[in-house]
Amino acid sequence: MIILGIETSCDETAAAVISVENDQVRLLSNIVSSQIALHASYGGVVPNLAAREHLKNILPVIGTALEKAGKKPSELDLIAVTNGPGLIPALLIGTTTAKTLSYLWHAPLIGIQHIEGHIYANFISAKTDEIKFPILALVVSGGHTQLVLMKKHLHYEIIGETVDDAVGEAFDKVARILGLGYPGGPAVAKLADSYLGEKKFKITLPRPMLKSANFNFSFSGLKTAVLYATKKDPKNLENPDYISEMCHEFQTAVTDVLVAKTIRAAKKHHPKTILLAGGVSANKNLRGKLELAVKENLKDTNCFVPELTYSMDNATMIAIAGYYRYKNLKNKKSLGKSWTNLETSASLKL
Repeated sequence: MIILGIETSCDETAAAVISVENDQVRLLSNIVSSQIALHASYGGVVPNLAAREHLKNILPVIGTALEKAGKKPSELDLIAVTNGPGLIPALLIGTTTAKTLSYLWHAPLIGIQHIEGHIYANFISAKTDEIKFPILALVVSGGHTQLVLMKKHLHYEIIGETVDDAVGEAFDKVARILGLGYPGGPAVAKLADSYLGEKKFKITLPRPMLKSANFNFSFSGLKTAVLYATKKDPKNLENPDYISEMCHEFQTAVTDVLVAKTIRAAKKHHPKTILLAGGVSANKNLRGKLELAVKENLKDTNCFVPELTYSMDNATMIAIAGYYRYKNLKNKKSLGKSWTNLETSASLKL
């Protein structure tokens, strides 16, 4: 089965082509056109500006993905496109393009929930029998922080989520407080990882909801704690050692909470697999800490983290999620040569 994936939920215009046989995925192409440099001067993504860039780039990106894969439009068995959540102007470019190409190329079309795609990014490199159900997914991104229990493909139960800021949002806001620019998350992580371990400023931040009775998260107060700490002596913001120590303490506080809650949830629900998903899954400290915690505390549970290439927004994850959505449809024969269904996963509340 040959599938074209399209992703335009934020500031990456992405297209990918995969081949799937017996649930085994073979990547044929993965093209991403980033807009980071364009939005950097604004300190964040400007939705209408992002949409204009998507409009300019989407057909060349799709064309390049097909050319690199060595496939013609007539060879496509399915088109999968992100239909939310995300920036509405950006999403409209992707979905409108996908609908048009589905009609012109007589290819079935299916809509994919963006976070579902991030979860299924873990299936890109894994062998068919490596990821076993039930699955507990820790979803960490700019807009989401959730613990999702999956007892089978495409069935989700949210057992914990943030009550305020998402973890990626908190990283970006702390970066802004510290004057680190955009994108904030990678900047904070880079400085945190460069910290040499000497507590010159004795910075200590709280671990919000670490011992709460549920599996929910809260990062707004942690961000505020960083703000108040810097306001005590604004001159510290001119000291690279202070910035590095603050970034390290903030990142440590965040990952302590994320990992502890995941392990507690796993001990209650007994998953066979733990997955890390979302843009913040690129954080090396979180990846290493989670894998170690699972190994030490959950002897019969495997832990998977996506390859760094697939941690960030990409179309390969949309394509593979589209495969599983299509595979689980009960009445494929009635679809005809061209089928548009962008509501397939719209009911998901991930």
